[in-house]
Amino acid sequence: MKRVVRAVVVSAALAAGLLSVPTAASAAGTPYVPGTLRPSVSQATQDAALQKYYDFWKKNFLTTKCGTGTYAVLSKDADHSFVAEGEGYGMTISAMMADKDPQARSIVDGILKFVKAHPSVNNKDLHAAEQNSSCKSVNGSDSATDGDLEIAYGLLIADKKWGSGGAVNYQAEAVRIINAIKKSEVSSSTKFTALGDWGIDDSKYKNSSRSSDWMPGHLRAFATATGDSFWTSVRTRSETAVSQLQSSYAPNTGLLPDFVVNTNSTPKPAPAEFLEGPYDGKYSWNACRDPWRLGADAISFSGSAAAVQVRKMNTWIKSATGGDPSKIQSGYSLSGSKTENGQHPCFTAPFAVAAMTDPGSQAWLDKLWTAVSTWSPDATDYYGTGITIQVLLILSGNYVAA
Repeated sequence: MKRVVRAVVVSAALAAGLLSVPTAASAAGTPYVPGTLRPSVSQATQDAALQKYYDFWKKNFLTTKCGTGTYAVLSKDADHSFVAEGEGYGMTISAMMADKDPQARSIVDGILKFVKAHPSVNNKDLHAAEQNSSCKSVNGSDSATDGDLEIAYGLLIADKKWGSGGAVNYQAEAVRIINAIKKSEVSSSTKFTALGDWGIDDSKYKNSSRSSDWMPGHLRAFATATGDSFWTSVRTRSETAVSQLQSSYAPNTGLLPDFVVNTNSTPKPAPAEFLEGPYDGKYSWNACRDPWRLGADAISFSGSAAAVQVRKMNTWIKSATGGDPSKIQSGYSLSGSKTENGQHPCFTAPFAVAAMTDPGSQAWLDKLWTAVSTWSPDATDYYGTGITIQVLLILSGNYVAA
């Protein structure tokens, strides 16, 4: 079935029942690859910006309305009140804030309870991708791969922060989901992630993928957690595809398309209206996450293939905007012409992670830091706020590579 992840529809549901969060402490994340840039402001300033956005996110997008002991992330700007990627973001964000928020573990456990209460109809170890304002699964009750990837990763972060000897065995829960992703959301023949467990055998969608699901850091973590070399094959296949797509379709920009087809032969950008809209083959509301995901791997793992790939994106956007973050637009063709006017944090913030990989981009990174850290968050924009927090986790040195 068709899965629409992004739509500009505001949910009427409101967050409720949350407590305040204490002020931030010092950075506590994974050490970065030598030479990685950081913003030219104090650690205290970086942590304060992160804390501000995290507090805002908790107040406006986290709810306990779906049952005793549960937390869930409201996706006010998506097509339903709750979507899988939002729950994954919530789990990852909260686990990475473990040293700064005494509620973090309860939030992770509560989101996991919500996720497990809404299994996919196709594989009970995956999450039904969408729930309505009454917390009921809708639109087929099947899965979305991006959500499951993030949920599993969040659980691995939780294991790193708290261990798995308590009430929740985070490691075992993560491995359970990772194995289900392998079974139902990754093609055994092509080694590409599918769009969801509904797409793996669908005649139209089975040879397609979403570039923003090619998260090398997640795939590394899955290989380590399971001891299964299958995940290394998935990572290297997507790394090769990124290089091929950049060379053939975006030699001047390095940009990637939202959706990719022909994954059973030579991958290419999807045509317009393939799944979500006219920009399915452009750098749009899904692929906007690519500089963040590739950049995170580049700064966390020495020798990452993503380092060269994401620097291409950084070099282009810095030049295309004349070094002015306010000129970053909401979407581009792969050749670099804008597709939609206006700014949005999901397009601006990820380029800050890309800038961290380039030794010649300190001034550019500092401008991006200012743009990201002073953006006025929108209480209806779960997507932009969630991405901004995760970028701030990286910029501030609080990012954890599982």
